[in-house]
Amino acid sequence: MAEHRVRVTQDSASRWRRRAGEYETLTEALAAAEPGDTVTVRPGTFRENLVLDKAVTVVPAEGPGSVRIDPPSGVPLTVTAAATVRGLVIEGNDSSAPAVLITGPGAAALLTGCRVDTRSAVGIEVLDGARPALSGCVVGNPAGLGLRLRGEGTAAVFEDCEVADAGQAGLAVLGGATAALLRCKLHHASGAGVLLTDPGSAAELTGCEIYEIRGSGVQAEAHADGRLTDCDIHRVTGNGLTLDGEAELTLSGCRVHDLPENGADLRGRARLTMTHTTVRDFGRGALSVWDLGTTAVAESCEIHSSGGDYPALWVSDGARLTLTDCSLHDLPDALFVLDRESRATAKDCSFSRIRSSAVSVSGGATVALSGCRVQEAGTGLWFRDHGSGGLLTGCEISEVATGVIVTKGADPVLRDCTVRGSAEAAVYISAQGRGTFEDCRVSHGKGFGFHIIDGCRTALTRCRAEQNQRAGFEFSEPGPLVEHCTSDDVAPAHAAPPAAAPAAALPPPRTARLTSAAPPAEAARITAIPDCRPADEALAELDALVGLATVKQEVRTLIDLIAVGRRRRQAGLKAPSLRRHLVFTGAPGTGKTTVARLYGEILASLGVLQSGHLVEVARVDLVGEHIGSTAIRTAAAFDRARGGVLFIDEAYALSPEDGARDFGREAIDTLVKLMEDHRDEVVVIVAGYTLEMERFLSANPGVSSRFSRTITFPDYTADELLEIARSQCAEHEYALAAETEGALLDHFAGLERGPGFGNGRTARQVFETMVERHAMRVAHLADPSTEELQLLVPADLPGADGR
Repeated sequence: MAEHRVRVTQDSASRWRRRAGEYETLTEALAAAEPGDTVTVRPGTFRENLVLDKAVTVVPAEGPGSVRIDPPSGVPLTVTAAATVRGLVIEGNDSSAPAVLITGPGAAALLTGCRVDTRSAVGIEVLDGARPALSGCVVGNPAGLGLRLRGEGTAAVFEDCEVADAGQAGLAVLGGATAALLRCKLHHASGAGVLLTDPGSAAELTGCEIYEIRGSGVQAEAHADGRLTDCDIHRVTGNGLTLDGEAELTLSGCRVHDLPENGADLRGRARLTMTHTTVRDFGRGALSVWDLGTTAVAESCEIHSSGGDYPALWVSDGARLTLTDCSLHDLPDALFVLDRESRATAKDCSFSRIRSSAVSVSGGATVALSGCRVQEAGTGLWFRDHGSGGLLTGCEISEVATGVIVTKGADPVLRDCTVRGSAEAAVYISAQGRGTFEDCRVSHGKGFGFHIIDGCRTALTRCRAEQNQRAGFEFSEPGPLVEHCTSDDVAPAHAAPPAAAPAAALPPPRTARLTSAAPPAEAARITAIPDCRPADEALAELDALVGLATVKQEVRTLIDLIAVGRRRRQAGLKAPSLRRHLVFTGAPGTGKTTVARLYGEILASLGVLQSGHLVEVARVDLVGEHIGSTAIRTAAAFDRARGGVLFIDEAYALSPEDGARDFGREAIDTLVKLMEDHRDEVVVIVAGYTLEMERFLSANPGVSSRFSRTITFPDYTADELLEIARSQCAEHEYALAAETEGALLDHFAGLERGPGFGNGRTARQVFETMVERHAMRVAHLADPSTEELQLLVPADLPGADGR
């Protein structure tokens, strides 16, 4: 059997012993070998039970796969020392023994490129303090476990290894052992891809993939601990993750998907922590968290695309869930919190495209939500029964059927929250529901703003209702406690409808829809929105501006469309969908900023904007110095303009002609998305020179579609500049002599009107220069009269004496 002969080559440090030679069996060769020797094995199948109890190296002479170890029974390969094995195929068919056993505190073995193809109790078993490292090994064991580690002090490192088939778990870590897996694959196993159990047992997986498991992807129990980084878990028949018995599992940058059951199921005081992890395409829930003391924490995670009809997040029986900066979308229900002592906390999270309820709280459970956004849902928040409640701060709910429902004794607290665009009531309270609403706003709904029936003792403080088609506040009977609340469908106490209102003025407000069953004192608690002056006052100021006839007409047309559209909605008719964002083109000093400010005030007086304030920015306020900072700056400016007008001067600077790598494009892209996501909250006006603004509008396909129209501001004529100068004189208590007006008109007519011409700014600068020259002249008079202190003469004009 020469083809089975093996050769022992001495270690370089042992050459003097001259032990090189050939042996008929591996057992003989290993007996002759000493620590440091290499056993080179010719191709063939060896029916031997090998024991490596020395630090030797065993390699096939003709490469990996050419040598097979397949004894009739027992353990084919046992390693008890720091031996190295390369490229062997280990078989065996003993259902009561492992195919490879690495055991003992001295077994710091290295297995590289080996294949275990067996039907044994375990493919590779590591125990009793052994600490091997395996690289590029493949295990197939349809009769039992793939890999098993047992015992305190036992640890193994697996790099680029694969468990390709296992009748039980792919990897089992028991009895306080630890395992580290790097870029490994575990698939086609039963029970669990990875099983962790017993105190002290731990596994760390990095860049691994677990799939095609008949059971759970990872199962952790009995105080075991696991950490997964950049791992994929998918196509399993059970849960992606199953935790019980105070086990802990941490996921970072992982993907859990394509599951018929839960992404993760937690019970028995287990703890799950996920960061930057995605859970999607699950048949039951993304996270199911059960039992008192069980906790789940998710930060910067994405949960989406449920394949079933269950809530994505289920928290019950006293469990706790914490979400931070997470996105949940395309789900039947997003978050259900049930039972007393159960609690969910969410900060800066988004819930979108939720077919039924985004957040449901029942059975005495509570939630704490801050800075969260709910968009496109059936119900935004539903507090269902007695004891259910919590605190919601700074949350936004939009494009829902009903924004907030409170029933059957539930009692949440909402502060500084917004509900916009509800198909039915923005806030609906019935059946002895309570609730406290402070500084909340409901707007643009097709039903009632606050609809409170059954005499519910809801407390409303400083709440505001705008552009709700049926009414801002509807109380079917006494009960609600109202303080300092306002609505745009309540007439001001001093208001009297004018006999003939200007075309652009808002028609007289309708009576507030406070049901007649409510006593007069109840109705009086809802007052008109006092935030801004009436539209006709702002329009009067617009009309008083010098020149700008075409600009005034354009603004009046827009306001007429908005006012009539609002009245049509209140009458139950369809209103045209208007884009209120504008482009102002023209030279500097033509009144663009002033008109923008007045436009915001008028829209606020019509209830289109909350406050109408103006936030003026330029490129320097929006564009950062490094990637990512521009989006942050742009979003911050947009947030400051919430409820008002964002005025971007010289907007063309965001899209320079040679700006292929310029960060201004990031500002434009961010702005376009914010305008779409918050289209009812901010009016954006971009301004600049006419030709340059055409380049800006073509910088992004979505830019031009976001702006309804362009308004051109013409240069002021000499007569209009003179009128501006007159107004400056009147404001500051100066007077122009008749000959001064003629000289001033000639001065304005002779000005160079190039790119640097300042229009109204130039007129004001001329006036300031005249005031300075007047002061220098009058200061030398011994006792000037009042007329001399006021009168500006031709000598005060710039250049009148060569200066």
